Amino acid sequence: MKLATLKSDHPDGRLIVVSRDLSRYVTAFNIAPTLQAAMDDWAVAAPRLESISNALDNDQLTDACLLDTALLASPLPRAYQWVDGSAYVNHVELVRRARGAEMPARFWTDPLMYQGGSDSFLGPRDDIPVADITWGVDFEAEVAVITGRVAMGSTESQAGEEIRLLMLANDVSLRNLIPAELAKGFGFFHAKPASAFSPVAVTPDELGSAWDGRKIRLPILSALNGAPFGCPDAGTDMTFDFAQLIGHAAHTRELSAGTIVGSGTVSNKQNTEHGSAIADGGVGYSCIAELRMIETINSGEPSTSFMSFGDRIRIEMRSHDGSSVFGAIDQRVVEYRSPG
Repeated sequence: MKLATLKSDHPDGRLIVVSRDLSRYVTAFNIAPTLQAAMDDWAVAAPRLESISNALDNDQLTDACLLDTALLASPLPRAYQWVDGSAYVNHVELVRRARGAEMPARFWTDPLMYQGGSDSFLGPRDDIPVADITWGVDFEAEVAVITGRVAMGSTESQAGEEIRLLMLANDVSLRNLIPAELAKGFGFFHAKPASAFSPVAVTPDELGSAWDGRKIRLPILSALNGAPFGCPDAGTDMTFDFAQLIGHAAHTRELSAGTIVGSGTVSNKQNTEHGSAIADGGVGYSCIAELRMIETINSGEPSTSFMSFGDRIRIEMRSHDGSSVFGAIDQRVVEYRSPG
């Protein structure tokens, strides 16, 4: 089934069930007012939501409405916890090289993870507000999961069993702020503004054979200002799968139901040292920083700029039959204006 959240006066929005073709929806308020409420009582809520989903797709409901993704918040408009890993170590290596930093060998066996701000996410069609364009605005196309409650010290197998829903993410980065922040030795903060997630979150069965229980084996598509930028496969070169990432996050703490765990930027080597751009016959990249690193390797300096005001990024994933799985994240960078 596919679940989404309508924007409303309430910060957590209102839960809806969306048809598999993403064209229609019905409300689910009588089952759970919000997606977080459904996550908190998943064993009871999920079968009832699935029943609505089946009826919707079989045209058995007369109260279905046409879906307008501009009216949607991220599936969880805010979350108790949002942690993002770096499952694709090729990306980690490239970005560290761009900063002139060596990559420790342990990064291939011990995943990186940071805890992001989760008090407010951008909707899938919301603008990305930035106060200063010189901060180096970049997108990051990722896959993410929403978990049930995960016990502290869970094994990988136990952690994988708590994957409830999957979605896409745009983990916005302010690249020019990252080096100074990391140099303090205390992680990201200013460099990681609000992230956005896909219009819908889906149960694993919606992916069919493309989901192996730990990772999605489909390309994630990025288009920058309408031009294809990347189409790497999310199941290729994923050094740490979602069961490993969730287990890592739960090593010293419980994860509450509704925790979001991101994969990090999807990145493929493509049988080369680090991969190649779509224009060069490769599968491209899921962020501008990787392309800039390749340009630096090839010519000594980057030639592609980070995003400017007015630039638009679209992130989507399509199934083997060509249909959109999660709907598209489609955002534009705009100058931040104070509400006052």
